[in-house]
Amino acid sequence: MVKAEKFEEDLEFLLSKLRQGMESEHRKKLERLRARLVQLHNENLVKINHSVMELVCAKHLILKEYDVNVEHPLEDGLTCDLYATKGYGSLIVEVETGFIPPEQALDPSAYLEARIASKIVRYSNRAGKFALGAPPHYVLPIPQMVTAPPRKRTPEDLKAIKSLCDLYYQNPPVSLEEVKNARLHVVYVIDVDNAVVKEVDPEGYFKTKLALTGE
Repeated sequence: MVKAEKFEEDLEFLLSKLRQGMESEHRKKLERLRARLVQLHNENLVKINHSVMELVCAKHLILKEYDVNVEHPLEDGLTCDLYATKGYGSLIVEVETGFIPPEQALDPSAYLEARIASKIVRYSNRAGKFALGAPPHYVLPIPQMVTAPPRKRTPEDLKAIKSLCDLYYQNPPVSLEEVKNARLHVVYVIDVDNAVVKEVDPEGYFKTKLALTGE
């Protein structure tokens, strides 16, 4: 009970910042998302560190006149963090915190790289556009291949990404066709402290990653 109350208090504190400068209609959309996250938390399906990032990103999309849903069910039993629509267009956003499960303590880098690759391949084929969201302190290990148009990918590229995905995510395994068509359109840097989002193009983000990691 205490955890549930703390979750709601934290969301309300965040919303007090997010509401500032928003029109009434936009605030109502954000409140609806907050209510859904509270419900899901009561069912032990979401955690606070992930939920606050979803709300900050949701505000960014709402202000761009998207209709947004959180923890949205997709085909094949998948659930995406944010599903946004505007007109006939659709956008999926997967939020990544950089969490490493205990069983992956000895191979964290390989696990995260495979996780990111798998997210891009699985989810980007289910919407018109696909984005990753991450906090400023976590540098996403994005495979360079997905920053390039599908026509520039070689058979070796496709096999390499599929093999990477298959290391940890084989239920179900991704297909070469999914890998071929996978595309990352934008990276959202989600600053929860200041309740703002910065959009970065994948190529620019990849170059920043190289500069920071020295790869």
